[in-house]
Amino acid sequence: MISTGYEARPAPRNKKAIAELRGVSKRFGDVLAASELDLAIAEGEFLSFLGPSGCGKTTALRMLAGFETPTEGDVLLDGEVVNNLDAHHRPVNMVFQHYALFPHMTVEQNIGYGLRQRRPRLPKATIAEKVGKTLEVVRLIGFENRRIWEMSGGQQQRVALARAIVNEPKLLLLDEPMAALDRKLRKEMQIELQNLQRQLGITFVLVTHDQEEALSMSDRVCIMRDGKIVQVGSPQELYDHPRSRYVAGFVGTSNFFDGVATKSEGQSVSVRLANGAEVEGRPMVDAPIDRNVCISVRPEQIKLRREGEGESVTVLNCIFLGEHTEYLVKHQTLGEFLVLSPRQSELNDGPFNTGDTLLASWETSAALVLDSNP
Repeated sequence: MISTGYEARPAPRNKKAIAELRGVSKRFGDVLAASELDLAIAEGEFLSFLGPSGCGKTTALRMLAGFETPTEGDVLLDGEVVNNLDAHHRPVNMVFQHYALFPHMTVEQNIGYGLRQRRPRLPKATIAEKVGKTLEVVRLIGFENRRIWEMSGGQQQRVALARAIVNEPKLLLLDEPMAALDRKLRKEMQIELQNLQRQLGITFVLVTHDQEEALSMSDRVCIMRDGKIVQVGSPQELYDHPRSRYVAGFVGTSNFFDGVATKSEGQSVSVRLANGAEVEGRPMVDAPIDRNVCISVRPEQIKLRREGEGESVTVLNCIFLGEHTEYLVKHQTLGEFLVLSPRQSELNDGPFNTGDTLLASWETSAALVLDSNP
């Protein structure tokens, strides 16, 4: 069996690591908020920390920013240990969830605030030039004299981004900056943020609990749980090759069938489920005989048909989603699971309806054998 061990933490090949966490842990009293974090962030990449509330992702971001000091381990920027370097001395800027803009200042004054605090002082003409160029980048020309309370949520976010990038940081940290936006505006800002990162070439590090946001914007995603890094990889790698039930369930939607590995031959593992059924799968982890594992099958990997090969299932519910229809089906031994069926695949048989008896099947390669941790 080919090892599928976790080897994705280093920065992408042929790219310099602009920031690193080396064996970093952080305690707040008796609470271990981050545990033995090892991660290299490449120059110019867009990396996201993804995980539920309390998983340690914001703590990791704040240690990169300099707002928290590691209890153990080292934080490096440009190859230098910066554990004891104050936040305002690091080549790093941060955009907060609620933007932290000054309501009594104009847009122009907010953006230029950091430049005005520099020592030695910058000439006023230099500040004005930098602010003007940044306004153009974030498409806020003409808004220079607006007050913050006169701006929409999306415009305020652009001001916060402009205030951060005007200082030309090597690392831009974003702590759930789109959480307060409605769905439509959030989608628009995701595209704008991604385009902005590509245009500027600055390394972006985003913290989010929104899997769609992380997958759609990032070069790599770092998934965290209980203060630890669980898996790091490109969005496609994490979706197609998760190592655990936790990752597969957090990145997209999947059907899970728990069981015990009974036989392993090359790239195929037999798993006996609790109901006695035997299912073949492709191993994402080493699966010794008698080890507890689970089978993960993505809903879009399952085919439904009226005739041909497959296992008999009954349609319990269907939800029309435009180009796809989501079906909840029930198998006599496997139980209930989801199927995402493209409209094109239904043309021959016609749409399926609640109560229909159909045949369900999937390829062995679509059934992934994972660590069974929930």
